[in-house]
Amino acid sequence: MKFVSFACLLLLFYVSDLHAEEEVSFRIVSYNIENLFDWMDDPKTDDDAFTEQGDYQWTEKKFRRKLSHIAKALVAAGGWQTPVVIGLCEVENAFVLNELTSNTELKYAGYQFVHRDSPDLRGVDVALLYDARRFQVLKQRFFPVPLEERPTRDILYAQGVLKETGDTLHLFVNHWPSRYGGELESEPKRIKAAQVLRRAVDSLFLRNDKANIIIMGDFNEYTSNESITRVLGAKNQWEVAKPGILYNTCFQYDGNESIGSHKFEGRWGMLDQFILSGHLLSNKEGLHTELSKVSICQEPFLLKPDRTGFAPKRAFLGCLFAYGFSDHLPICIDLVKNKK
Repeated sequence: MKFVSFACLLLLFYVSDLHAEEEVSFRIVSYNIENLFDWMDDPKTDDDAFTEQGDYQWTEKKFRRKLSHIAKALVAAGGWQTPVVIGLCEVENAFVLNELTSNTELKYAGYQFVHRDSPDLRGVDVALLYDARRFQVLKQRFFPVPLEERPTRDILYAQGVLKETGDTLHLFVNHWPSRYGGELESEPKRIKAAQVLRRAVDSLFLRNDKANIIIMGDFNEYTSNESITRVLGAKNQWEVAKPGILYNTCFQYDGNESIGSHKFEGRWGMLDQFILSGHLLSNKEGLHTELSKVSICQEPFLLKPDRTGFAPKRAFLGCLFAYGFSDHLPICIDLVKNKK
């Protein structure tokens, strides 16, 4: 499909009657978009590789191409509509977010964003995009993850309201320290991130154990790893979800040989996850979701053949811009509420 047609489809679907169904639905997407850097040198960060003279020979033309690809991937993840909320990993700064939301096909959705520059040495951050026509941000905060060695990304928190239902959401966007240097050697860094996040969640549960909490992002951990299960306390199996408890909805994909959010050494895995408070999984009369409403966007244009089937069509092969999308796939979750 040509991109002109894609833009027309975006407009067509977005203006469809949202009230035609018996229930109202809100899609949330989480996506590591693989090094969305501008082409200009920032003297405050180690971004020299993403300049015209740098290792990636990064130019404005390549940047614009990647922006266009990310916009297309996000709308595809929304089911060819624009998601209400999007959590992003690996964005360099507010400039790239402005360009993504204002100078791509996403401009028709009227996205606003929550972001601040983190202490990450490369300058990569997390961000939250939201459709201001359907979601209102009331509070925002950034939780630093104190590490003795290399600084890492903050954990983003935003509290907001779904305008169509009046329900409050508490959103956390994460990009935990990588496995660089070895899984076990780097694990304490991710445990530290989990501790910071757990304290923030506890403060919300202390005030209201029925708070609607959605934790998303690239954790650089699988759903069975200690930082997720023991430190953060996210359960992988349950019969009945309970308020005041966290549940990992992406355990259902871990160990799946045919699909995941990321592929490493020929094996799929779920580094990207949605972790929810129990109230969202048990409150069938109000705003809620279920395991069947968690999915991985597998549009063919996001994939390429490899020796074990297919893999994400990544943006970079080494330092070569491969004109792909990302080394991760977007993951999606739908929240629903029955109409009165």
